[in-house]
Amino acid sequence: MQSREEVELVKHLLRRFGLGASEAEVEFYGRGGYEKAVDRLLKSAEHEEPVTFGIEFLQNNDGNVVGAPQRAQAVWYAEQLVTNRPLVYKMAMFWHDHFATSAQKVSNGPTMLRHLHLLRDQGLGYFGELLMAVSKDPAMLYWLDNIENVKGKANENFAREIMELFTLGVGNYTEKDIQEAARSFTGWTYAQRRGNRLVPTRQQVPGPQTEFYLDAPKHDDGTKVIFGNSGEWSGEDVVGMLVSNPRTAQYLTEKLLKWFVEPNPSKATIEKFAQIFRKSNLNVKELVKAIMLSDEFKSEKVRRTILKNPFDFTIPMAREIGMGAAMTRAFEAAGDVSGNGEETERKRRGIVVAGFEIRRATSIMGMDLMFPPDVAGWGYGIEWISTSTMVARMDFGEELFTRYARALPNFTTFGADGQPESLVQNLLKAVDCQLPAEKVAQLNAAAKKASGGRVTQRNANATCGAVGKLISATPEFQFM
Repeated sequence: MQSREEVELVKHLLRRFGLGASEAEVEFYGRGGYEKAVDRLLKSAEHEEPVTFGIEFLQNNDGNVVGAPQRAQAVWYAEQLVTNRPLVYKMAMFWHDHFATSAQKVSNGPTMLRHLHLLRDQGLGYFGELLMAVSKDPAMLYWLDNIENVKGKANENFAREIMELFTLGVGNYTEKDIQEAARSFTGWTYAQRRGNRLVPTRQQVPGPQTEFYLDAPKHDDGTKVIFGNSGEWSGEDVVGMLVSNPRTAQYLTEKLLKWFVEPNPSKATIEKFAQIFRKSNLNVKELVKAIMLSDEFKSEKVRRTILKNPFDFTIPMAREIGMGAAMTRAFEAAGDVSGNGEETERKRRGIVVAGFEIRRATSIMGMDLMFPPDVAGWGYGIEWISTSTMVARMDFGEELFTRYARALPNFTTFGADGQPESLVQNLLKAVDCQLPAEKVAQLNAAAKKASGGRVTQRNANATCGAVGKLISATPEFQFM
């Protein structure tokens, strides 16, 4: 039997490093205690997914891939709704904010989805490998104008951002370092894959078949002086210099601590974990594990102190009430032996539609995944809260039951005994919300009013919606 403190720690872990602390996930990850939960969450990166979404979801009725990003967005949200790998998607969200590539410019949806899959699949590995892969990704090459970076006419945009935003932070390099690094990245572009060949393309926005390509005649192979070191440096050399710079470990550690632990970590805490990161050769998984097991992360004073961004508000709430799990079960039950029957595909498309609806909700709240506002990514904390975004959060809390998840057995799950007070307690527990007694009393009153005093099969969704709306309005529920 786990202690209450162990259960609360597992919930804290899943709120910060997972996609919500649903009752089922708390039970699964928490068996055996907190350290076992950490191990299981880290190993979840190896889980097979119950539902996968192929290229057909990015095609129109004629079978042609749709370049506009909306379908790719819907698939990305859908993946997170049903995933068995919550940690890799949470890390992908961190890296999406860090590298902040936008479909506003990289307007080919499949290319943006491939970019986010790169962040998902390599986000727990060695940072040096991730940085190299992102730097050569066609989405990034186009986003920061490196396709225009050629010998004799260096474009400094990518060289500046890889130092300022991706590794060192402002003030830890010189303008000369940027200029010389830009020369090192000349000729880095993409080409079209045709069989076994890469064919240079005049295509501006990179498509799904484009790959990194070094246009040798446009690469400046002359001597450069970067960080005081002279040599015929290539782009790969510059990435290596940045990864080995001690400042990179410190910069990334501070950002990761702010994202996952607390808004204002002390310098001593940052340096403590930066040393662990450096010793691991910038192994992200090792840093994440050290943070998860640390007293700093487990401290009660940091729990429920980070304000939820729209992604952390919507996807976890939908998963916590069982929306993703129900869709997965329906998909698996519909499948034929091959898993490709007509009913299977109908269920899979239903998940994508749900993903698109949640995308719409987060967009109204101010966060549209694949569309970060600028190269610095999204804001933090109180920036997410305004009159209009709070209304959007309240609307989502209601519509989750009356629109998005109305097909779920909400009566059986939350109100089977007919008592409005029981529905309130079950719902608060499901969405991992802790409220003082006076606010619970307000929820009870709302549930009684919506149900007419007794919860039934017919009014359960509306009652859940009324309660969900009020939960979503509470200050306590805005924090994770």
